[in-house]
Amino acid sequence: MARQNFGGFGGGNMQQLMRQAQKMQQMMTEAQEKLDAAEYEATSGGGMVAVKVSGKRELLSITIDPQVVDPDDVEMLQDLVMAAVNEALRKGEETREATMNRMAPGMGGMGGMF
Repeated sequence: MARQNFGGFGGGNMQQLMRQAQKMQQMMTEAQEKLDAAEYEATSGGGMVAVKVSGKRELLSITIDPQVVDPDDVEMLQDLVMAAVNEALRKGEETREATMNRMAPGMGGMGGMF
């Protein structure tokens, strides 16, 4: 009986592809763990407000210089906190995207899958 040829993927080639896929999956899992453990910091107001977030997108700390606390201008403090948090989250997301795109070139257009 003739052996079917699946696009040139013989038994040995299929095993090699599976090993490569498993290796890629392991590398991506390790990268994800490192990204989740990373911490990102950002400041606003010339350093008057500083925040730290985790790679899991969790707020870890906020430091506010007492000089920026003005009971008559709470909105400014809120804006400074929001700006610092958003910047720290943006840094983390940029790092995550760059890392995943380096690991899986050509997969960057998969709609945020990584």
